[in-house]
Formats: sequence, C-alpha cells, structure tokens
Amino acid sequence: MIHRLFLAVSASLLLTGTASAQKVRLVKDPQHPSVHVTIDGKPFTDFFFPDTIAKPVLYPIHAPNGTVVTRGFPIAPKEGEPTDHPHHMGLWLNYGDVNGLDFWNNSSAIPPEKRGGYGEIRLDRITRMQDGKQGKLSYEARWLGPDGTKHLHETTEFTFGESDGAWYIDRTTTLRAERPVLFRDNKEGMLGLRVAHELQIPAKETKKYTDANGIVTTVTAVTDKVANGNYLASNGRQGDDVWSSKASWCLMYGKMGADSVGILIIDHPGNVGYPTHWHARGYGLFAANPLGVKVFTNGKQEMNHSLKAGESMTVRYRVVFSSGARVPDAGRIAAWEKAFAKERD
Repeated sequence: MIHRLFLAVSASLLLTGTASAQKVRLVKDPQHPSVHVTIDGKPFTDFFFPDTIAKPVLYPIHAPNGTVVTRGFPIAPKEGEPTDHPHHMGLWLNYGDVNGLDFWNNSSAIPPEKRGGYGEIRLDRITRMQDGKQGKLSYEARWLGPDGTKHLHETTEFTFGESDGAWYIDRTTTLRAERPVLFRDNKEGMLGLRVAHELQIPAKETKKYTDANGIVTTVTAVTDKVANGNYLASNGRQGDDVWSSKASWCLMYGKMGADSVGILIIDHPGNVGYPTHWHARGYGLFAANPLGVKVFTNGKQEMNHSLKAGESMTVRYRVVFSSGARVPDAGRIAAWEKAFAKERD
C-alpha cells in the first residue's frame, strides 16, 4: 500500500513541477499526505507525513541532475540496496532518548510487546507554504509517548533554494517542553539522512548494531561494486574516521551514474554542542548529533540536556545537494557555511 502511494505521489510531482514561473514551488497533494517541492520545475523533494511512519520526513530527495540520493527502502525498495534499519527514511529529525522514550528507532518493525518504550512525532498542521526564489514550508507537530502524553511541541521551518548550482534545505526546529524534558545522552540523533546505495562506503565486514532498547540490527558487508562513497569533515577526517568526531560540517560524496554527487551537512554556531559530533556510518546513515557525547568520547564526557516545562531549544542545519563533474571544493563549502552562520530568527 505504501509503495503504491509513493508511485502515485511521484507521478503527481512530475505533472505539477512545470506549471509555475516561480523558481521554487510547493504543491500540496490533494489525495496523499505529501507536499511536493520543485526547483525550476524539477523535482527536489516531498514533505512526506503518512500515519504509517513515526515522524514527518523529506523523502525522496533529488540532486540537481535528477538523481535520487536517498535510499528507497522501506517505501520504494530498489534492487540490491540494503534493507536494515527501517526507521532510516529520507531526511528527518528526532532523538533516541526523550524522557526515556526512543523516538529515533521507532518503526512498524518494532514488536508489539516492545512498543511501550518508543515515541512518535505526529504532524498537527502545516502553517506556511510559500513559493518564490526560496520556498518556505512550516509546520507544527507533537512528540508523543505511547500513552498519548505530549512531551514536546515542535515548530519547524524548511527553506528550499539554489546556490551556485547546488540545491539546499535549511531546517530550523524549535522544541518546546510541554512538561519537564530530559534528552539523555544517546548516540541515536539528531538530524538524520539515509543515503542511496552508491554513496555507502565499501565495507568488507558484516556488523551488528544494538539500539538503546537492546534490539540488534545486522548490516551486511558490501560485496558489490555499486558502493563508492566517502566522508570528508571540516576537521580533516575522512571515511569511517569521521564517526564520533566533532566538526562544523561534513561532506558525503560519490559517483552516481556519470556524475559526482555530494551531500553537505552544515552545523550552525548557535546550536547546542557546536560543533556537532557526527553519527556518520559507512553503511549510509549520515547524522549530526550534538547530544550523544558519552558514546562518542568513550565515556570521558557526558551531556544530558534538560528543559523545564515551557522552555525551548532551537537547532538549525543546512543540507546542500550538488551534482556534476566534481564535488564542491573548499571555497564553495566555506561560502555556504559563512552565509548559513549569519542566519537567525
């Protein structure tokens, strides 16, 4: 059913993308829980919020050349791509321990007897949709426990645009505590992206990953020649060495077809824990986590971030998608980072 929904959404997006003279256009699907975002008539992404997933996401996401840079599974699986971690879908924001509830790992794959330990994020309403040189989409949502208790009120604004031939998404999210809230130090967070098979780092070993609730996920070794990705962070680290390190930006890149594709995530100086730790795995999870300090420092440090009822926390991230003969160089990245650092409410 979800697969048929995705196909219908994609067909509708192709039909609606060329109807406006505006550079960025947002069109709410009249039949499906989705808002289509196009740039110059070409598909960029969908704001996707069906009841069948545990949080709103941006999915799928295209590079400027039309290549889909997000993994298809679990909505529209592609032949040969990995099927681990069904909660990894598109681009999202949540966290692995909010008042003891795991918002990060929740999905339909969780056994019924274990669902009491998981939270979900439910869209309340879309508050703004604006076309133009930049596109704007804002929404409000609730972070709910399994008993319906509201822990956080979320207000998020996306800005979609083009810069120097690349497409970007700026995300500003404010989380207001509806009751005392503790973000307990946890490696599963906070801004997450699951990338296409080609952008994975080739791996020869099968590994197992255990979440905070003891559920083990096996990630099979990459034995084909499709995966050719790599990471590069502002601190100079590359590949798997990026994981756990602190850096103001991180670039994932690789060949997809004839073009080089790059995905750059930039942290904002105003964010808690800046520069962020990177929960960047070679198997295709690309995440910025400013709060998971304990596991990233082998227990040397710990960060438990608390909010009193009525207090709030705001985080901002810029995600840049590029395609062409080569990935962005240091000069382009520096320009994007400097411009984003100036962004404020």
